[in-house]
Amino acid sequence: MNHPVPDAPISPLRQRLIDDMNMRRFSGETQRNYLRDIGRLATFLGRSPDTATADDLRRFQIEQQEDGVPVPTMNSIVSALRFFFTQTLDRPDPARRLVRLAHPRKLPVVLSRDEVARLLNATTCLKHQAALSVAYGAGLRVAEVSMLKVADVDSERMLLRVERGKGGRYRNAMLSEDLLTLLRQWWRVGRQQGVMHRDGWLFPGQHAMKPISTRQLYRIVVEAARAADIAKRVGPHTLRHSFATHLLEDGTDIRIIQVLLGHAKLNNTALYAKVATRTRLRTV
Repeated sequence: MNHPVPDAPISPLRQRLIDDMNMRRFSGETQRNYLRDIGRLATFLGRSPDTATADDLRRFQIEQQEDGVPVPTMNSIVSALRFFFTQTLDRPDPARRLVRLAHPRKLPVVLSRDEVARLLNATTCLKHQAALSVAYGAGLRVAEVSMLKVADVDSERMLLRVERGKGGRYRNAMLSEDLLTLLRQWWRVGRQQGVMHRDGWLFPGQHAMKPISTRQLYRIVVEAARAADIAKRVGPHTLRHSFATHLLEDGTDIRIIQVLLGHAKLNNTALYAKVATRTRLRTV
């Protein structure tokens, strides 16, 4: 008779790291990435990562570069290790040896307004259309769309409360009249289907007590783009890129867009100015 194998106990160091990330309201995806990246250092060392010296970190980065690890991945690992050494271990000195590498950022793929409309209309059900309309109409990240609750829709102030933004930051997002009308339609249908509750998720998953997954939202976008005959490589973030670019093209101040997107740095938002300029030149 087979007996279930008990889960391996979590080490005190790993639990302390998890507690530190939870305290700062890191998303589940960020936590998984940090644990994986710190695990890479442990594999390189062949011992616990908290024993690493500044020279160990230097050798680790050199090996990553020689192995051809992409620059964005290396920089993500740096973020994880800096957090681990400065916050969890309170050893900031070794972290100073970690180097972030500069790399040219590719301009994001952006849909035209017509392509956005075609994509949204190509969705197969009202819930999917409403979820993608929120991603575009409010400029939300896919994880932010997934984690919205019914109570986050503030129809009096005409905004969406984003309580689980990147880095655990709170912000308010745009809520247009058209988007509110669509969400109210979805609310009525969802109530009839028995999946919508006043204190529940705005977009429930297959189980009403859990939110729709980011993976499912990605599939929905890809399938809708294919059905709409859009040849561009499209994902949920494409709708966020399109939201920002279209606002810039309409003359919205870039600092306002920075706040709406929840960008910590204006440089991240400024990238859309290049896309908007390119789009305008193409249509002249």
